[in-house]
Amino acid sequence: MNTPEPMEHRGLLAEGAEDTLDTAWLASLHQTDAVTLGRLHERLAVEAQVSGLLDVAYRTVDTPVGPLLLAATGEGLVRVAYAVEDHDKVLTSLAERISPRILNAPGRLDPVARQLEQYFSGSRRTFDLPLDLRLASGFRRDVLARLRQIDYGTTASYAAVAELTGHPRAVRAVGSACATNPVPVVVPCHRVIRSSGETGRYVGGSEAKQILLRLESVR
Repeated sequence: MNTPEPMEHRGLLAEGAEDTLDTAWLASLHQTDAVTLGRLHERLAVEAQVSGLLDVAYRTVDTPVGPLLLAATGEGLVRVAYAVEDHDKVLTSLAERISPRILNAPGRLDPVARQLEQYFSGSRRTFDLPLDLRLASGFRRDVLARLRQIDYGTTASYAAVAELTGHPRAVRAVGSACATNPVPVVVPCHRVIRSSGETGRYVGGSEAKQILLRLESVR
């Protein structure tokens, strides 16, 4: 990158021209700093990964349902979060519940980002990713296992999922499990709807749920 000539080397210029050059030079300097910082951050992420000092890697991706925060441990994808969940709060929670050694390190999430892109483009129906479901336990984890059995393009009622778990009266608990699903979209809680046919609530908001259901229904 060519760095603009510093002000003291510019010679005689009209006053307005100097102001323009000053602005351009400062903008270029900031851009250079951003590039340098970006490269340093990438190097830090790689070295942390190689040294085993990176417990949780994260990145964000833009999708038709808004920006999604992705986070993964060495075991697999541990969190997918919608913007409405507040990404800063999600990262703070991950640092508290898993490890403070958390870093924006996109490389670990490349396979997840690639499969999400394929899913939203309609070329992928199932996800083939290692999952780390430590943020769910007990009955909620059982529900997540059942959710993965609901095929692309189909839906199941909360009552039907409760039946599948062997606890037919636990309809509300199924709803809670869906609402606290740590890896929505990949574990398809959006495919669970009310017995009346209404879509019901969703961790990413009702509009996001409608988008996902429409995406799958037209394939």
